[in-house]
Amino acid sequence: MTWPQGHTIFLTRQSLDIRRQNSMKMGSSNDKEAVKAQYASSKSLDTRINFHNMYSTNKMGFGPWLISNYEIKEGMRVLELGAGTGDMWNGHDDLITKCDKLVLSDFSEGMLDTARKNIGERANVEYKQIDVQNIPLEDNSFDIVIANMMLYHVPDIGKAISEIRRVLRDDGVFYSATYGEHNFNDIIAEWFGLIGESYDPNHLFTLQNGGDVLGKEFAEIEVRRYEDSLHVTNVDDLADYLQSLKALHGIGTMGRDEILRMLSAHEENGVINLQKEYGTFIARGVK
Repeated sequence: MTWPQGHTIFLTRQSLDIRRQNSMKMGSSNDKEAVKAQYASSKSLDTRINFHNMYSTNKMGFGPWLISNYEIKEGMRVLELGAGTGDMWNGHDDLITKCDKLVLSDFSEGMLDTARKNIGERANVEYKQIDVQNIPLEDNSFDIVIANMMLYHVPDIGKAISEIRRVLRDDGVFYSATYGEHNFNDIIAEWFGLIGESYDPNHLFTLQNGGDVLGKEFAEIEVRRYEDSLHVTNVDDLADYLQSLKALHGIGTMGRDEILRMLSAHEENGVINLQKEYGTFIARGVK
């Protein structure tokens, strides 16, 4: 679960009719079964990755930007939680080789299977199915821990952060990417009338409040922002993106024609422009 495109979701308290209300009740962004269904395989995630690759205005790409922030030195032990397809590590054999051990983990076995295919079997790479709330690894055993675009899915974030601090060495670094509270998902929620009378987006761990969450376990916290937006020239691709999120929000019961009709109403000269707000926290030090 590495990329923003894998986890940009929105929730509602009320929707336009009972049909959409039931959809929301059945799929929450930090409901264990909903998340498990959403990431059972890499198909939906691949759809979102491709969408962002096509239409993001910052052509560096969020993954390459994230990895450019990592200070991985020779002989380090690195753990990635929610590694998804492992796509971030593709083309970075130099960093993988530096690691004494690289553990790529995910809640989903299907994601790990894809990561194994992408990265391959290597002497210093291990693949493990892990729930971040109960990490089955030794205390003080990693120099770097990474958890990108996934902490807002966790039912008990406090427990997750405590577990991450436990397996991280005292002088280790924790990198955690997330989105902000002014992202394009909020705009689309309004377009679709999914907000009803009260809008309740998933703001469990954002660029705005994540520092407070991390501050319970870490002494030093820095936030770095990635400047980007979406310039969508084919509304069908945006519809594909939204439909790939069916397991987690109220668009799940909407037909494709209805989705396209709603999106087309917001085109200007055949283009939809949307704001993106993403970045990463860098946390270190024992509280």
